[in-house]
Amino acid sequence: MNRLKKDHQRKHSLVMLITAAAFACGSTAAMTGEIKIGVVNTEKILRESSPAIQAQKKIEQEFMPRDEDIKKMALEAKTLQEKLEINSIKMEENERRNLERNLANLSREYQRAQRQMREDLSVRQNEEYSIILERTNRAISKIAEAENYDLILQLQDSVYRSQRIDITDKVIKVLESE
Repeated sequence: MNRLKKDHQRKHSLVMLITAAAFACGSTAAMTGEIKIGVVNTEKILRESSPAIQAQKKIEQEFMPRDEDIKKMALEAKTLQEKLEINSIKMEENERRNLERNLANLSREYQRAQRQMREDLSVRQNEEYSIILERTNRAISKIAEAENYDLILQLQDSVYRSQRIDITDKVIKVLESE
């Protein structure tokens, strides 16, 4: 409930900010002409633009060998577990303990490798996304200057936005033409 209240307050604050910006621009706009506002969905850009898709493929290629190693560890652990379950009654106590120890060690190594890969993957994705966001900001500036925008907002989760002011597809086209 508290989270919903915070989300509502954040959206209300965002609406108030946009309203204030439009009002501030509106008083000068009455003297100079019409206000032109645009909205960009950066989440869509990071999902659908060709630079983002290329970055994702590049990252997948980088991490594929590590992912394969982790899958091999999982398969080895599964094999050890099955061997332990099937043969534990027939095994000598010493042999069973060694097998259990090996399984525990492999399990820890597997979890560590998985955690490390997730962390490295996250860092790598953030590096690539920051490069894309820099390019996105340059593309937005180009569009703003070329088409005389007064205000362009980057929104992920707006309550409502008209397609008329959404320039996300224009930004994606500029990114793809670079």
